[in-house]
Amino acid sequence: MLTLGAGTALALTACSFSFGPGDGVSTPGAGGVTGADAGGAVGFDAVQSAVLQIEAVGTFADPEYGDYEAAGRGSGFIVTPDGLAVTNNHVVVGAGTLDVWVGGDTSTTLNAKVVASSECLDLAVIQLQKGDYPYFAWHEGEITTATDVYAAGFPLGDPTFTMTRGIVSKASTPGETPWASLDSVIEHDARIRSGNSGGPLVDADGRLMGVNYAGSDLYDTNLAIHRDEVQAVLDELETGTDVLSLGINAHAVTDDEGNGLGVWVSSVAAGSVADAAGVEPGDLLTRMQGVTLAQDGTLSDYCDVLRTHGQDGVIDAELYRPAEGIYYRGQFSGDPLEPVEVLGGAGGVAGGGSSTGSFETVSDDSGTIWVEVPAAWNQIDGAPLDTDAGRWATIVAAPSLDGFNNSWNTPGVAISASTEAVGMVSPDDLLQGSADFLVGEGCTSLGRQPFADGYHTGEFEVFDSCGGVGARYLTLAATSDDGSYVITVNVQANSDDDLAAVDRILGSFIAEF
Repeated sequence: MLTLGAGTALALTACSFSFGPGDGVSTPGAGGVTGADAGGAVGFDAVQSAVLQIEAVGTFADPEYGDYEAAGRGSGFIVTPDGLAVTNNHVVVGAGTLDVWVGGDTSTTLNAKVVASSECLDLAVIQLQKGDYPYFAWHEGEITTATDVYAAGFPLGDPTFTMTRGIVSKASTPGETPWASLDSVIEHDARIRSGNSGGPLVDADGRLMGVNYAGSDLYDTNLAIHRDEVQAVLDELETGTDVLSLGINAHAVTDDEGNGLGVWVSSVAAGSVADAAGVEPGDLLTRMQGVTLAQDGTLSDYCDVLRTHGQDGVIDAELYRPAEGIYYRGQFSGDPLEPVEVLGGAGGVAGGGSSTGSFETVSDDSGTIWVEVPAAWNQIDGAPLDTDAGRWATIVAAPSLDGFNNSWNTPGVAISASTEAVGMVSPDDLLQGSADFLVGEGCTSLGRQPFADGYHTGEFEVFDSCGGVGARYLTLAATSDDGSYVITVNVQANSDDDLAAVDRILGSFIAEF
């Protein structure tokens, strides 16, 4: 299982998937249109009749607790008389079944299906069983600060309907969160809790202002997706077209220091782009189209790639699968994701271990080379190296730099990359130089093999019985696929745990000149 720190518990949280009892009803204020208006939409005193409680049943993956089967509850609301409804992506996507109760009527359970969704906008449209339903109309005109608003829904998993009253404190502000990337959200003080996700934010006439999706008791912050964001994509979603979506229920995760680790996949929609590529619940997406994901702890990097390349375009991707302890590389809407198992493919050299411990992402002093290493390899030297073949960006990581550099008893990794050396030294030259040294140290070669990871092409060679202490050593040399730089990776392993980390190191290294 991926080891994460307390940094994953963010102050701002999604307000869905409640399991506990509720805490009573909060009474809405009076005023506004009562009953249905001339167009048939509900008025203020009939808001409850068009609000849904949604139960998503299925198996989900959590970065701290692994896979679990559960029934999480959120909210939603009906927007057409035949039962089309809006909710949050994180409430419904990837669920095995959806059960719905309309207006708090627990005596009648309805089924629903997901019509389309957007993980970037945290929106989904679902279709109830055909019928004649009460529904909402949208607020017309500008949404302004200090407007009275009401948050409706079924918080805390309780079937009791609640409404809380507040005002708009910010009429439009960006909404970058771990599970969404929105240009415009409404900040208000009508309190929302876990289970309110996907419920409506309405005005005093019962007209829709937005979709509640996040809240923080610590900072007394309540957020709703702005009406304009919803209306801009609602027609597409209602016709079954996903928007800014690969079909995952995802959120960005960080380590103890707040460093972004990637985009965690809680569940995957069957038949989606992500499903076709081979993404599974419990995967951690780390890079897309050369962009490191979740660097700021939000979905912004992930969604910016989709905005640039389109959800149906071919997108290079890599992910880490904690259940197997290895990286995968491939494409969305292209070549399926395949495991990066360098040592595992070298005659089982890795010994069947699994790199499930804590890892850190480190870089050289210039920020050119990035790689994930075991957290215990916490001594870092990122100074550049000047040679006859030019300057090399270099990073060395080990539990002890002195032990790694001067003995065969300490594991570690050394990576160097250079644009100046292109044309002056070849990967074969680099490998042969390393091989000559290692053989002189008593190492036994297990043979060279080709290497290609979607970013680099070259060869690697594994050596055994090094230094008289049984250390194993891997040396790799390659050229970037665009021909702009040459890179060499050298890893020493002194235990099964070290060996299990090698595939992860080789699956994560990258240079960004």
